[in-house]
Amino acid sequence: MRQVKSKRIMAHIFLIALCFVMVYPVFWWFGAAFKPVSELTSSNIIPLQPTLDNFIYGWTAITNYPFTVFYANTAFLIISVLVTSIISCSLVAFGFARLEFPLKKFWFAIVLTTLMLPNQVTIVPQYVMFDFFGWIDSYLPFIVPHALAGGIGGSFFVFLLVQFIRGIPKELDEAAKMDGCSTFEIYYRIIVPLLGPALVTVSIFCFLWNWDDFFGHMIYIKSIDNYTVGLALKLFVDSQSATPWGQLFAMALLSVVPGTLVFFFTQRYIVDGVATTGLKG
Repeated sequence: MRQVKSKRIMAHIFLIALCFVMVYPVFWWFGAAFKPVSELTSSNIIPLQPTLDNFIYGWTAITNYPFTVFYANTAFLIISVLVTSIISCSLVAFGFARLEFPLKKFWFAIVLTTLMLPNQVTIVPQYVMFDFFGWIDSYLPFIVPHALAGGIGGSFFVFLLVQFIRGIPKELDEAAKMDGCSTFEIYYRIIVPLLGPALVTVSIFCFLWNWDDFFGHMIYIKSIDNYTVGLALKLFVDSQSATPWGQLFAMALLSVVPGTLVFFFTQRYIVDGVATTGLKG
Protein backbone atom coordinates (compact mmCIF):
# COMPACT_ATOMS: atom_id res chain seq x y z
CA MET A 1 0.00 0.00 0.00
CA ARG A 2 2.83 2.38 0.89
CA GLN A 3 4.60 1.48 -2.35
CA VAL A 4 1.52 2.36 -4.40
CA LYS A 5 1.12 5.63 -2.50
CA SER A 6 4.76 6.57 -3.03
CA LYS A 7 4.43 5.87 -6.78
CA ARG A 8 1.44 8.19 -6.95
CA ILE A 9 3.35 10.91 -5.12
CA MET A 10 6.30 10.56 -7.50
CA ALA A 11 3.96 10.63 -10.47
CA HIS A 12 2.31 13.83 -9.24
CA ILE A 13 5.71 15.46 -8.60
CA PHE A 14 6.80 14.54 -12.13
CA LEU A 15 3.60 15.90 -13.68
CA ILE A 16 3.84 19.16 -11.71
CA ALA A 17 7.46 19.62 -12.80
CA LEU A 18 6.53 18.88 -16.42
CA CYS A 19 3.63 21.32 -16.20
CA PHE A 20 5.97 24.05 -14.94
CA VAL A 21 8.35 23.42 -17.85
CA MET A 22 5.43 23.76 -20.28
CA VAL A 23 3.97 26.96 -18.83
CA TYR A 24 7.27 28.68 -17.95
CA PRO A 25 7.52 30.44 -21.36
CA VAL A 26 3.97 31.76 -20.94
CA PHE A 27 4.72 33.12 -17.46
CA TRP A 28 7.97 34.66 -18.74
CA TRP A 29 6.11 36.28 -21.64
CA PHE A 30 3.52 37.68 -19.23
CA GLY A 31 6.27 39.12 -17.02
CA ALA A 32 8.25 40.46 -20.00
CA ALA A 33 5.25 42.56 -21.05
CA PHE A 34 5.74 44.55 -17.81
CA LYS A 35 9.55 44.68 -17.87
CA PRO A 36 11.58 47.78 -18.78
CA VAL A 37 14.11 47.42 -21.61
CA SER A 38 16.98 46.84 -19.17
CA GLU A 39 15.32 43.66 -17.79
CA LEU A 40 14.14 42.02 -21.00
CA THR A 41 17.20 39.76 -21.28
CA SER A 42 16.90 38.52 -17.71
CA SER A 43 15.49 35.06 -17.01
CA ASN A 44 13.43 36.08 -13.98
CA ILE A 45 9.67 35.86 -14.44
CA ILE A 46 8.65 38.68 -12.09
CA PRO A 47 9.98 42.10 -13.20
CA LEU A 48 12.02 43.98 -10.59
CA GLN A 49 10.68 47.34 -11.74
CA PRO A 50 7.29 46.66 -13.38
CA THR A 51 6.06 49.29 -15.81
CA LEU A 52 3.08 49.92 -18.08
CA ASP A 53 5.14 51.83 -20.65
CA ASN A 54 5.17 48.86 -23.02
CA PHE A 55 1.37 48.95 -23.21
CA ILE A 56 1.15 52.75 -23.43
CA TYR A 57 3.77 53.19 -26.14
CA GLY A 58 3.01 49.90 -27.89
CA TRP A 59 -0.61 50.89 -28.51
CA THR A 60 0.51 53.81 -30.69
CA ALA A 61 3.90 52.48 -31.81
CA ILE A 62 2.79 52.02 -35.43
CA THR A 63 2.68 55.47 -37.03
CA ASN A 64 -0.85 56.66 -37.91
CA TYR A 65 -2.30 53.29 -36.88
CA PRO A 66 -3.14 52.88 -33.20
CA PHE A 67 -4.23 49.40 -32.20
CA THR A 68 -7.79 50.71 -31.95
CA VAL A 69 -7.92 50.48 -35.76
CA PHE A 70 -6.75 46.87 -35.78
CA TYR A 71 -9.17 45.80 -33.06
CA ALA A 72 -12.01 47.50 -34.94
CA ASN A 73 -11.03 45.67 -38.15
CA THR A 74 -10.88 42.36 -36.29
CA ALA A 75 -14.23 42.95 -34.59
CA PHE A 76 -15.90 43.76 -37.92
CA LEU A 77 -14.44 40.64 -39.54
CA ILE A 78 -15.33 38.32 -36.64
CA ILE A 79 -18.91 39.63 -36.31
CA SER A 80 -19.51 39.36 -40.07
CA VAL A 81 -18.14 35.82 -40.19
CA LEU A 82 -20.04 34.82 -37.05
CA VAL A 83 -23.44 36.04 -38.26
CA THR A 84 -23.12 34.63 -41.78
CA SER A 85 -21.81 31.29 -40.50
CA ILE A 86 -24.65 30.81 -38.00
CA ILE A 87 -27.32 31.59 -40.61
CA SER A 88 -25.87 29.51 -43.44
CA CYS A 89 -24.81 26.49 -41.38
CA SER A 90 -28.16 26.27 -39.60
CA LEU A 91 -30.01 26.45 -42.92
CA VAL A 92 -27.87 23.73 -44.49
CA ALA A 93 -28.16 21.57 -41.37
CA PHE A 94 -31.95 21.98 -41.39
CA GLY A 95 -32.03 20.83 -45.00
CA PHE A 96 -29.99 17.70 -44.30
CA ALA A 97 -31.86 16.85 -41.11
CA ARG A 98 -35.47 17.56 -42.13
CA LEU A 99 -35.85 17.76 -45.92
CA GLU A 100 -35.83 15.01 -48.52
CA PHE A 101 -34.04 15.57 -51.84
CA PRO A 102 -32.13 13.45 -54.38
CA LEU A 103 -28.70 12.13 -53.34
CA LYS A 104 -29.15 13.53 -49.82
CA LYS A 105 -26.87 10.95 -48.19
CA PHE A 106 -24.26 11.40 -50.91
CA TRP A 107 -24.05 15.17 -50.45
CA PHE A 108 -23.93 14.81 -46.67
CA ALA A 109 -21.05 12.35 -47.10
CA ILE A 110 -19.27 14.94 -49.27
CA VAL A 111 -19.71 17.52 -46.50
CA LEU A 112 -18.21 15.11 -43.96
CA THR A 113 -15.35 14.28 -46.35
CA THR A 114 -14.28 17.93 -46.43
CA LEU A 115 -13.58 17.64 -42.70
CA MET A 116 -10.56 15.52 -43.60
CA LEU A 117 -9.07 18.13 -45.95
CA PRO A 118 -6.47 20.38 -44.32
CA ASN A 119 -6.69 24.07 -45.14
CA GLN A 120 -3.29 23.96 -46.87
CA VAL A 121 -4.70 21.69 -49.60
CA THR A 122 -7.35 24.18 -50.72
CA ILE A 123 -5.54 27.47 -50.07
CA VAL A 124 -3.91 27.70 -53.55
CA PRO A 125 -7.05 27.13 -55.68
CA GLN A 126 -9.01 29.39 -53.33
CA TYR A 127 -6.42 32.16 -53.70
CA VAL A 128 -6.49 31.85 -57.50
CA MET A 129 -10.29 32.03 -57.51
CA PHE A 130 -10.50 34.98 -55.11
CA ASP A 131 -7.79 36.82 -57.05
CA PHE A 132 -9.84 36.31 -60.24
CA PHE A 133 -12.85 37.83 -58.46
CA GLY A 134 -10.74 40.78 -57.27
CA TRP A 135 -11.33 40.01 -53.60
CA ILE A 136 -7.71 40.06 -52.45
CA ASP A 137 -7.00 42.69 -49.78
CA SER A 138 -10.59 42.62 -48.57
CA TYR A 139 -12.63 40.63 -46.07
CA LEU A 140 -14.71 38.90 -48.76
CA PRO A 141 -12.49 35.75 -48.87
CA PHE A 142 -13.55 35.16 -45.26
CA ILE A 143 -17.15 36.37 -45.24
CA VAL A 144 -18.42 34.81 -48.50
CA PRO A 145 -17.27 31.20 -47.74
CA HIS A 146 -18.91 31.40 -44.31
CA ALA A 147 -22.08 32.76 -45.93
CA LEU A 148 -22.11 29.56 -48.00
CA ALA A 149 -21.59 27.29 -44.96
CA GLY A 150 -17.89 27.01 -45.75
CA GLY A 151 -14.88 28.75 -44.27
CA ILE A 152 -13.10 27.60 -41.14
CA GLY A 153 -15.11 24.87 -39.42
CA GLY A 154 -18.10 25.13 -41.77
CA SER A 155 -18.41 21.38 -42.31
CA PHE A 156 -18.00 20.69 -38.60
CA PHE A 157 -20.70 23.23 -37.74
CA VAL A 158 -23.11 21.68 -40.24
CA PHE A 159 -22.49 18.19 -38.84
CA LEU A 160 -22.92 19.40 -35.25
CA LEU A 161 -26.20 21.16 -36.03
CA VAL A 162 -27.54 18.24 -38.07
CA GLN A 163 -26.99 15.91 -35.13
CA PHE A 164 -28.75 18.33 -32.80
CA ILE A 165 -31.75 18.85 -35.12
CA ARG A 166 -32.20 15.10 -35.47
CA GLY A 167 -32.86 14.98 -31.73
CA ILE A 168 -35.77 17.44 -32.02
CA PRO A 169 -39.07 15.53 -32.34
CA LYS A 170 -40.51 15.64 -35.86
CA GLU A 171 -43.97 15.86 -34.33
CA LEU A 172 -43.27 19.56 -33.79
CA ASP A 173 -42.80 19.99 -37.55
CA GLU A 174 -46.01 18.14 -38.27
CA ALA A 175 -47.95 20.25 -35.76
CA ALA A 176 -46.54 23.41 -37.33
CA LYS A 177 -47.60 22.22 -40.82
CA MET A 178 -51.13 21.63 -39.54
CA ASP A 179 -51.14 25.23 -38.33
CA GLY A 180 -50.24 26.40 -41.83
CA CYS A 181 -46.49 26.99 -41.40
CA SER A 182 -44.29 26.75 -44.49
CA THR A 183 -40.95 24.92 -44.50
CA PHE A 184 -39.03 28.14 -43.88
CA GLU A 185 -41.39 29.10 -41.04
CA ILE A 186 -40.75 25.73 -39.41
CA TYR A 187 -37.04 26.51 -39.64
CA TYR A 188 -37.07 29.91 -37.94
CA ARG A 189 -40.13 29.47 -35.70
CA ILE A 190 -39.56 25.92 -34.44
CA ILE A 191 -36.01 24.73 -35.11
CA VAL A 192 -33.91 27.88 -34.55
CA PRO A 193 -35.31 28.63 -31.04
CA LEU A 194 -34.54 25.03 -30.02
CA LEU A 195 -31.03 25.21 -31.50
CA GLY A 196 -29.83 27.59 -28.77
CA PRO A 197 -27.18 25.36 -27.09
CA ALA A 198 -25.75 24.17 -30.41
CA LEU A 199 -25.67 27.70 -31.86
CA VAL A 200 -23.80 28.96 -28.80
CA THR A 201 -21.22 26.22 -29.33
CA VAL A 202 -20.91 27.10 -33.01
CA SER A 203 -20.50 30.80 -32.15
CA ILE A 204 -17.73 30.10 -29.65
CA PHE A 205 -15.75 27.86 -32.00
CA CYS A 206 -16.25 30.28 -34.88
CA PHE A 207 -14.97 33.19 -32.80
CA LEU A 208 -11.91 31.36 -31.48
CA TRP A 209 -10.87 29.80 -34.79
CA ASN A 210 -11.25 33.00 -36.81
CA TRP A 211 -9.58 35.17 -34.16
CA ASP A 212 -6.53 32.88 -34.33
CA ASP A 213 -6.50 32.60 -38.14
CA PHE A 214 -3.20 34.41 -38.67
CA PHE A 215 -2.32 32.33 -41.75
CA GLY A 216 -5.52 33.15 -43.62
CA HIS A 217 -5.35 36.84 -42.74
CA MET A 218 -1.74 37.03 -43.88
CA ILE A 219 -2.58 35.41 -47.24
CA TYR A 220 -5.52 37.62 -48.23
CA ILE A 221 -5.07 40.95 -46.43
CA LYS A 222 -2.35 43.18 -47.89
CA SER A 223 -2.86 46.82 -46.83
CA ILE A 224 -2.28 48.06 -43.27
CA ASP A 225 -5.69 49.76 -43.33
CA ASN A 226 -7.32 46.30 -43.29
CA TYR A 227 -4.90 44.59 -40.93
CA THR A 228 -6.27 42.55 -38.05
CA VAL A 229 -4.62 42.41 -34.62
CA GLY A 230 -2.55 39.35 -35.46
CA LEU A 231 -1.13 40.94 -38.61
CA ALA A 232 -0.41 44.20 -36.78
CA LEU A 233 1.93 42.39 -34.39
CA LYS A 234 4.32 41.47 -37.19
CA LEU A 235 4.80 45.19 -37.93
CA PHE A 236 6.88 45.41 -34.76
CA VAL A 237 9.50 43.11 -36.29
CA ASP A 238 11.66 45.09 -38.69
CA SER A 239 14.91 43.71 -40.10
CA GLN A 240 16.15 47.25 -40.77
CA SER A 241 15.83 48.52 -37.19
CA ALA A 242 15.76 47.36 -33.59
CA THR A 243 12.63 45.48 -32.57
CA PRO A 244 10.82 46.93 -29.49
CA TRP A 245 10.39 43.54 -27.84
CA GLY A 246 8.74 44.89 -24.71
CA GLN A 247 6.02 46.61 -26.72
CA LEU A 248 5.62 43.52 -28.91
CA PHE A 249 5.16 41.30 -25.84
CA ALA A 250 2.65 43.74 -24.38
CA MET A 251 0.52 43.95 -27.53
CA ALA A 252 0.75 40.19 -28.04
CA LEU A 253 -0.51 39.73 -24.48
CA LEU A 254 -3.48 41.99 -25.17
CA SER A 255 -4.21 40.11 -28.41
CA VAL A 256 -4.81 36.82 -26.59
CA VAL A 257 -7.01 38.33 -23.87
CA PRO A 258 -10.32 38.22 -25.86
CA GLY A 259 -9.89 34.60 -26.91
CA THR A 260 -8.77 33.54 -23.43
CA LEU A 261 -11.73 35.25 -21.75
CA VAL A 262 -14.19 33.74 -24.23
CA PHE A 263 -12.77 30.27 -23.62
CA PHE A 264 -12.73 30.43 -19.82
CA PHE A 265 -16.21 31.94 -19.50
CA THR A 266 -17.84 29.70 -22.11
CA GLN A 267 -16.03 26.36 -21.79
CA ARG A 268 -19.07 24.95 -19.97
CA TYR A 269 -21.23 25.76 -23.00
CA ILE A 270 -18.66 24.16 -25.33
CA VAL A 271 -18.65 20.92 -23.36
CA ASP A 272 -22.44 20.89 -22.89
CA GLY A 273 -23.13 21.68 -26.55
CA VAL A 274 -20.79 19.04 -27.95
CA ALA A 275 -21.79 16.40 -25.39
CA THR A 276 -25.49 17.01 -25.93
CA THR A 277 -25.07 16.91 -29.69
CA GLY A 278 -23.22 13.61 -29.44
CA LEU A 279 -26.31 12.01 -27.89
CA LYS A 280 -28.55 12.97 -30.80
CA GLY A 281 -29.39 11.06 -33.93
